[in-house]
Amino acid sequence: MKKLSFLLFGLILLLAACGTGNSNGSSNEPADNTTGSNAGETSEEKTSYKIGITQIVEHPSLDAATQGFKDAIKDSGLDVQFEDNNAQNDQTMNVTIAQNLVGQNVDLIFANSTPSAQAAKSATEEIPIIFTSVTDPMAAELIDSMEAPGGNVTGTVDLHPETIASTINFIVDELGVTRVGTVYNTGEQNSVVQVEQVKSLLEEKGGELVEASVSTSAEVKQAAESLLGKVDAIYIITDNTVVSALASVIDVANTNKLPLIVGELDSVAGGGLAAYGFSYYDIGYEAGEMAVKILKGEAKPSDIPAAYPANLKLVVNKTTAETIGLEIKDSWNAEVIE
Repeated sequence: MKKLSFLLFGLILLLAACGTGNSNGSSNEPADNTTGSNAGETSEEKTSYKIGITQIVEHPSLDAATQGFKDAIKDSGLDVQFEDNNAQNDQTMNVTIAQNLVGQNVDLIFANSTPSAQAAKSATEEIPIIFTSVTDPMAAELIDSMEAPGGNVTGTVDLHPETIASTINFIVDELGVTRVGTVYNTGEQNSVVQVEQVKSLLEEKGGELVEASVSTSAEVKQAAESLLGKVDAIYIITDNTVVSALASVIDVANTNKLPLIVGELDSVAGGGLAAYGFSYYDIGYEAGEMAVKILKGEAKPSDIPAAYPANLKLVVNKTTAETIGLEIKDSWNAEVIE
């Protein structure tokens, strides 16, 4: 019995040892493979990104800025999916778009216009925001300063420091006009800032600004018509609501032989008489270059100074000048388009 007991005990130990060996052998190989796979996934840098785009309304300048932004991203070689959104000048939709982009947890938000940037900033303090087509980002409370933006927002401004002053000098000194009319949306903070500057500069030169306000693009033509008989020229700043309906202002101005000075070059190509401006495509492209640095981890929005546009120039539409009977002078040093 003792011998049998020892034999049985030895057999049990042998079987236990074989079972333990098989278990360790079968679990070690898969464990090694799994660990290797996970390590590879976590160590790799992110290779694809999603950018949410929010634009307040469709018009040539903003569209050009968005295209410039996209081209800069594509030229960088990054793998990016764009989530395009346009609020059609509806402030409620503008806010909803920003909130939806945050809910989608996009990697970066491109906000094209002051209202778009304000809605995006209100929606998130975490996701990087790059703006463009913003007139005064500090007054809009988007950044702390041009040099040190702070927070999660930076971008490119659509008002060169000399744009409005140069335009007023041109209107008064070259066109000989002191009574100037303007149409703008008082609900657009960027427009209010510009109108105040226009009014101040005109008054300094002995001129007068006659204002007509609108809240929707449908009101623009009637507002422009309300200026007739009160002014000798019309100056349309970079107001999104009015520029989206600029054709109606062009019609009123040309029919009544009034010089229509506009705030950006795309509107000159569309039929405005003249503008001191720059390429919206270029400021969109520069905003895209900022976004690339952020996505690559080379900088944070707070590290990138906000930028003014470069290459300010006077552009005059020859066809429009002929329509209203205005001679284009060589002394203007203007780029003339048809």
